[in-house]
Amino acid sequence: MSFYPLLIVLLLMSAVGYWFGSKKALGAVRKSTNFITPRPHQFGLYVVIWALVPPILLGAIWILMQVTPLQMEVGLSQQVNRVLFPVIVLLAAGGGLYFSLQKIGPDLKVRKTIEGLVYIVLILASIISILTTIGIVLSLLFETIQFFKKVPMSEFFFGLTWSPQTALRADQVGSSGAFGSIPLFTGTLLITCIAMCVAVPLGLLSAIYMTEYASQRFRSVVKPMLEILAGIPTVVYGFFAALTVGVFFRDIGDAIGIDIVSESALAAGVVMGMMIIPFVSSLSDDIIMAVPQSLRDGSYGLGATKSETVRNVILPAALPGIVGAVLLAVSRAIGETMIVVMAAGFAANLTANPLEAVTTVTVQIVGLLVGDQEFDSAKTLAAFALALVLFIVTLCLNVIALLVVRKYREKYD
Repeated sequence: MSFYPLLIVLLLMSAVGYWFGSKKALGAVRKSTNFITPRPHQFGLYVVIWALVPPILLGAIWILMQVTPLQMEVGLSQQVNRVLFPVIVLLAAGGGLYFSLQKIGPDLKVRKTIEGLVYIVLILASIISILTTIGIVLSLLFETIQFFKKVPMSEFFFGLTWSPQTALRADQVGSSGAFGSIPLFTGTLLITCIAMCVAVPLGLLSAIYMTEYASQRFRSVVKPMLEILAGIPTVVYGFFAALTVGVFFRDIGDAIGIDIVSESALAAGVVMGMMIIPFVSSLSDDIIMAVPQSLRDGSYGLGATKSETVRNVILPAALPGIVGAVLLAVSRAIGETMIVVMAAGFAANLTANPLEAVTTVTVQIVGLLVGDQEFDSAKTLAAFALALVLFIVTLCLNVIALLVVRKYREKYD
């Protein structure tokens, strides 16, 4: 039996078990006046849990056994998987159904059992998330250590030339690789600053208008339309930046006599800022809405206008949360890749001119890991070093945002 028919059978068995468990609980309620605390559907969920959890655990154990070196010959193993495995799973489900139905009675603390299972699931989800993060960090750290065995840390953190490619002649720059990361971090900072100059004013002003000035009808229509920007794939933004915004800025530069390349930091930053506007707007909207209405009423009672109330009361009260939202938006901008790949290119130029082409850390990580690579070379290992530094920077920004919100947050009654 294949996977999907087996899954359908298990779901049907669970549905039947839910019905029988609820019916049996209702019958027990009618017969006993002391059996009234749990609801019948909770007993149905209890039966469903016993019908699904044992087969899932057995399936996981079976899969782990199949990937061990002790697995049987291929042909025989396939026959076992097709016949024995579904039988074991269905027997486990049937046994769980029978056991759970027999346990339904006045003495069964079904609510406590279900809550305990939910608690275990939440603990397992938290542990998996933590272990996944630890695994990512350790994998990056191990490869980064290997990279710094080949390249000095001083060259990586203070070098001004980034050219990880191997040259054809020994007299060329980068014949042994040049791994100065300052041009990459400079380009990342430049594009991020441009994006924030676009996203923060527009996002914050739109949030203020939506919360304080717009009618409820207007808000219910425009706010979802604004948040649609967050659902557009980044590759679409990249096409828009490369084919429209970059060409637009280049044509403007030609008209006024300024040399603006089509793949410029300005084009990438502006489009990235447009992408981040819903992020800033949505977070700021929630933060401003959390400011108590009593503060607004008190300001109006003292004779302040709406604009004065927004400027002198609401924004100061919401400022810690807004700062945290901006720092989270900065983390989002630093980690963006596709827009920069298509709009700014791969040129690692050390410049602060937004009209020139630059690159970012994420773009170089993509370039270093694309294609057939040798993972013991400094060129490939450099991607892990860049990723670890980027991870640490993003983590620090998130921690700073949480600390700012926690330290300066006002607590209202």
